[in-house]
Amino acid sequence: MVTSNFSQELEARLEAWQGQGLRRELRGLDGGQAPHIQMNGARVLNFSSNDYLGLANDAAVSQAARQALDRFGVGAGASRLICGSLPPHQELEKVLAAYKGTEAALTFPAGYMAALGTVTALMGRGDFIVIDKLAHACLVDAARLAGARLRVFPHNDPEGLRRILRWIDRREPESMVARPRRVLVVTESVFSMDGDFAPLRELVEIKDRHGAWLMVDEAHATGLYGSNGRGLVEASGLEGRVEIQMGTLSKAVGAAGGYIAGSRLLVDYLVNRARTFIFTTAPMPVMAAAATAALRFIQSPAGEQRRNALWQRVAEARSGLGLEPGKAGSGLSAIIPLAVGDETAAMRQSAWLRSQGFLIPAVRYPAVARGRARLRLTVSAAHSAQDVERLVAVLSRMSEEQQVGAGP
Repeated sequence: MVTSNFSQELEARLEAWQGQGLRRELRGLDGGQAPHIQMNGARVLNFSSNDYLGLANDAAVSQAARQALDRFGVGAGASRLICGSLPPHQELEKVLAAYKGTEAALTFPAGYMAALGTVTALMGRGDFIVIDKLAHACLVDAARLAGARLRVFPHNDPEGLRRILRWIDRREPESMVARPRRVLVVTESVFSMDGDFAPLRELVEIKDRHGAWLMVDEAHATGLYGSNGRGLVEASGLEGRVEIQMGTLSKAVGAAGGYIAGSRLLVDYLVNRARTFIFTTAPMPVMAAAATAALRFIQSPAGEQRRNALWQRVAEARSGLGLEPGKAGSGLSAIIPLAVGDETAAMRQSAWLRSQGFLIPAVRYPAVARGRARLRLTVSAAHSAQDVERLVAVLSRMSEEQQVGAGP
């Protein structure tokens, strides 16, 4: 008879991660998202959220959700292809497509599901997926799950991408394959850990030259860049030249869910082939209504004011930390990484900041490479100038052994 050692095995694995400074625990909040939050009864200044425009707790967005709750209830009841495609979902996709300047859009319960469903629907055995080295885990997992041949190009390195695409062309000329070769290039536009920008114009020119497709994850750009915050693709003048635009509704939009924007053919194809769309219950209608209200706000004059407030707070934080203030749309991000290196040291610094009333999480492997841990500082339009002043002051008070270095 085999004796189960399930619990002992799990305990040993957790202890190993603990010893490497890599064990994670959930942080329980006593209230909703805001610059000032309650954790375990203590008031904490929150510099960790992706709620860049302060819309997660916005009155107008919350009101739209309440109205949808009264009219449509909580759950969608079934998948979109059965009976779950409700008016809030349809309205959100109409607004999204117009906002992104595409023929159509399709929403998913989460950005992770948008990535998995789209990449695996489009690519398969015999195809090539070429992905930026620092692309988000959902994109990496999608590429692996698709079964295509995976190649990785150095982070934000157009020449590295060009070399790989040339190698693919030499290895398998079109005349030697049974069907047209499919190559998908995958990148983020604003990278989630360092806040740096992809060289989108160069990537588009290279993929066009080699007949590849391009998928750009705009998760950390939607709502913040370009005309009315449409994203970095639009800000770079590349509308109509990126085959697949992906994003989330959970960051600057302040709600939840993921989306794909592109041609009508692309969306129709995904409705038929994206397993994470077909085989899951539709998103809650209240979330779709909230996202629609947030997108309308983002495109309004008030939305422009909110973006201006964000970039003002970001400039104040960067200046206080001794960084170049930068300029919105020219490499400036609301994400400011504070480099540490050692995972245990990063955890120690994050805990010290928590004791001082600041929530700035330590980001460690596997979110970043081993030995590249950092404090991931994010700024919101909902922060006040006084909040930023307090942040700069507490970082300057850190002891010599706790000093952190600002990243890019």
